[in-house]
Amino acid sequence: MTEKPNGRRRFLAASSATAFAAVAGCMDQMNSALPNGGDGNGDDDGNSEEASSAEPATEDDVESPELAVETEYNSREEFRQPGEQLENFEDFDDWDVVDGAAEPDEGTYFDGSQSLRLTAEDGGNAVVETEIETTDMTDLDVSMAVRTSTPGNIAIDIQLLDIYGGYASHQLRSVTYRTSDVGWFRICPGLFEQSSTPLERDAIDTVRITVHNTGDAEVWVDDLRTHRKPEKGYVVLCWDDGFDDFYDVASPLHDEYGVNAVQAAVRQWTRGQREGIMTVDQLKERQEAGDQIVAHGTHTEFTDLSDEELDDALSTDKNWAVNNELEGGHYIAFPHNDFDDQVLDIVSNYYYAGGFNQAGDVNLTGVTGFDPLAMPRTIGHDLEIAKRCVDRAAQHRQCTILNFHAFDQHNTVSEAEYEELLEHIDGKGDDVDVIDFDDLWAMRRGGH
Repeated sequence: MTEKPNGRRRFLAASSATAFAAVAGCMDQMNSALPNGGDGNGDDDGNSEEASSAEPATEDDVESPELAVETEYNSREEFRQPGEQLENFEDFDDWDVVDGAAEPDEGTYFDGSQSLRLTAEDGGNAVVETEIETTDMTDLDVSMAVRTSTPGNIAIDIQLLDIYGGYASHQLRSVTYRTSDVGWFRICPGLFEQSSTPLERDAIDTVRITVHNTGDAEVWVDDLRTHRKPEKGYVVLCWDDGFDDFYDVASPLHDEYGVNAVQAAVRQWTRGQREGIMTVDQLKERQEAGDQIVAHGTHTEFTDLSDEELDDALSTDKNWAVNNELEGGHYIAFPHNDFDDQVLDIVSNYYYAGGFNQAGDVNLTGVTGFDPLAMPRTIGHDLEIAKRCVDRAAQHRQCTILNFHAFDQHNTVSEAEYEELLEHIDGKGDDVDVIDFDDLWAMRRGGH
């Protein structure tokens, strides 16, 4: 097979065309991104200042902070309101209730003075919609601030409708596998499905919000925003746990196709030289080959730990990454997709991005509007689903994060299917690049 260009190099060569804000623009966003109030209900004074537009940045303008044990800032506060506001939810009369129930809530909000509280019972959905001035969204993604007391049984859909009745559903398929309140977080969902008649994205006149529900649902929504799309789509190939199956079987395929991986290593398993787990030397060898080694926590459910236990585990993990010069130490994959608002608060002291809302179906994200510590990814258990993720990333200029473990596990495609997936990605040519979290995080920081 002919040698393929390295995906990382291809991305960096094109990064000046796909990053979105110069330093001045990023600083404007930082200054406008005020943190939530102490009770998690939002800003007392509100914050409607919109990010300024700016000339495209180079990769040097959005360089990652120096690798250190503690973060320089809370990324979720620093980049809280990217893009431009489309709807502030301050006027309930602007919204029609299509299904379920909805009401303004002045006690719980992300921005301004109120949010919109959606509820539904017994597996019913909650649906609201509003008409907007006809808008060209050809080059725009959408994001929204969300809070829910029922994260384990909902999916959240932002649907765009055009003047002809066509629609596109941008859906976060899963929040978390647990039931704890995760506080306010921002979703920037990628395309899940669309009408048989193609959506005319240059003629959007209605926004519909749907809470898909399998039980009883309670969801607050606020601060709907738009974001510039990149010039192409992106794929992140994320391997959890550090199994030597990746080193022995998957990494030669990656080298053959010239693409990198993100590997979430479990510190205790690696340090303890657990059977079937890559060694530090093997991880660093893969880092030299272009892979990015990130944290996978203690592989214990974070919400089962006390605040002190979690803080100690995170600081120990980060110290290990720094001491071993693992350059992906800015990022973390939450074990078992387990997090709540307190976990997000403590994790932000040590990591800038990662987390994950993980689903078994297409679960993409826009690159410039996602919550830094609640990024969506799709379980890599089914080849056809993974291919659809890649196709939609390429077609709609969004990002799919595909998650794998080992080829003998039910949550991972077979070796032959994985090679077929890499061939499928390679066949997309310049429409999609394989990137790592540094690349994705740079685009998010520079986004507008």
